[in-house]
Amino acid sequence: MGRMDKILIITGGSSGIGAATALLAARRGYAVCVNYRQQAEKAAEVVRAIEGEGGKAISVQADVSVEADVVRLFESVDRQLGRLTALVNNAATLERQMRLDSMDSARLQRMFATNAIGPILCAREAVQRMSTLYGGSGGAIVNVSSGAARSGSPGEYIDYAASKGALDTMTVGLAREVAEEGIRVNGVRPGFIYTDMHAKGGEPARVDRVKGLVPMQRGGQPEEVAAAILWLLSEEASFVTGSILDVAGGR
Repeated sequence: MGRMDKILIITGGSSGIGAATALLAARRGYAVCVNYRQQAEKAAEVVRAIEGEGGKAISVQADVSVEADVVRLFESVDRQLGRLTALVNNAATLERQMRLDSMDSARLQRMFATNAIGPILCAREAVQRMSTLYGGSGGAIVNVSSGAARSGSPGEYIDYAASKGALDTMTVGLAREVAEEGIRVNGVRPGFIYTDMHAKGGEPARVDRVKGLVPMQRGGQPEEVAAAILWLLSEEASFVTGSILDVAGGR
């Protein structure tokens, strides 16, 4: 493959794990589409950082919970970058910590629309471009899950944990469905990582509160998760599909 034959969409790419992954991917020779929902300026900063290092990137606004937005996102990449070879389903939402017996249906709808249905829609569009069934040359998908899918996040956000559990199940099922079509599908489950996500849950300093629960006694950095994602996308992981890699300091 030539330098720009590797084309990646990263959803939720304007900050945190998404931004770190976009930067690392560009350094590894991917042309990167930085998708964002609201943070246009932060997405533009990521694009400028990539271009400043000689890489190629674009930013595209789209809300992954809206099907028409997902379709438009992928069509934008078709036009501006070319035929997709990689997808990182990273966009996710989190809401204020509370018990399940205080949650309403509207919150649950928002949670699953972004964290489960959105990635499935993105995967659909990716498969239609990557699969050898559709004339594609293969590719790789990485779904960014959460350690919450294993712990269940009691007392904090069971709904978020459940949406990530759905994502893990989709990872395994899709991996087996398209294994003969040149597409690998894997996941990463970050543990406690220093990102802005925790502020959405109402506790910006959450990682520092809980890091003592981690065997390594620290929180993780977005770059550490990005490195795992890039390995799963790479040819070094050529025989890895349907796997979910915990990036959680031993927890």
